Amino acid sequence: MKRETILTLLGVITAAALATAGCKPKQTATTEETAAVGVRTFTAQSETIARDVEFTANIEPWQKNYIVPALQGARINRIHVRVGDRVRKGQLVAEMDPTQYNTARAQFETADADYNRLKRVFDAGGVSEQALRQAETARTLYGEALDNVARNVRLHSPIDGVVTQKGEEEGNLFTQTPILEIMQMDRLKVRVAISEQYYTAVGVGTPVAVAVDILPGESFAGGVSLIYPAIDPATRTFTVEVTIPNPGGRLRPGMFARSTINMGDREAVMVPDVAVQKQVGSNERFVYVVENGTAHRRTVAAGRQIGDRVDLGGSVAPGEQVATTSFARLSDGARVETAN
Repeated sequence: MKRETILTLLGVITAAALATAGCKPKQTATTEETAAVGVRTFTAQSETIARDVEFTANIEPWQKNYIVPALQGARINRIHVRVGDRVRKGQLVAEMDPTQYNTARAQFETADADYNRLKRVFDAGGVSEQALRQAETARTLYGEALDNVARNVRLHSPIDGVVTQKGEEEGNLFTQTPILEIMQMDRLKVRVAISEQYYTAVGVGTPVAVAVDILPGESFAGGVSLIYPAIDPATRTFTVEVTIPNPGGRLRPGMFARSTINMGDREAVMVPDVAVQKQVGSNERFVYVVENGTAHRRTVAAGRQIGDRVDLGGSVAPGEQVATTSFARLSDGARVETAN
């Protein structure tokens, strides 16, 4: 009987001790949870901002021409320019061997003489009209052949530009490789693919700011000069050409360019960039919205940054308060005291 009594007393004492031990940390946790975190806040503001969209593409010459004669197997006699030379429209840049030209001229002169001889005989009634017409046709064909060879013996630049490549050397037999490549670079162009949602926002003459990574901090003014009339059904984009004046020659074809186009104004909700936090180990951005003394963590889609403020679009409503300090002590549901 005494043994049972002792065991019972020990059980009561142990239960009381455990209950007492359990209460103490619970009271401590409650104290910590109720401690308010001092924060500064900012009131999200609605502003009208430019809807600027950036596109990337390579800069292209305004025009590019290849000097290619229509004389397969002809020898290249002279090349009058070098890579880097500026040329004018109509300037003689290369000459081919004149053998084919001399042959074509001799054939034309023979055909011309035959026609003139038959014309006199026809006028005297000595040949039929059909024979005369055949001679006239032959003269016409040989004349066209002579003109074609003449254009391809002395080669002229079709544009004002710069010689950017030389594909052949003097004395070579021409096969297929262009003798020269000439680019017009006093103005350049960029072709960009734009989402169809902006089709009505872009027109010929729309201003475009063009920047290149090799010249940081600089912007070159351009404008939309051509809008392709069809939308690509695979990508849901349409192509526009942007013209960029290049009088100083600082931009060059092949450069990687960033073209920014203003698609019109829109309403934005702006907050300081310090209010937007990044989740470690992910791309998630979030803010703490303070409401009725409580911080609520909210994932946001951070958009365009202007100065030290960021557009949160529809993630935060105008007038809502967002925390700008004490992030290390904040958590979702934490009590806060504002100290603005």
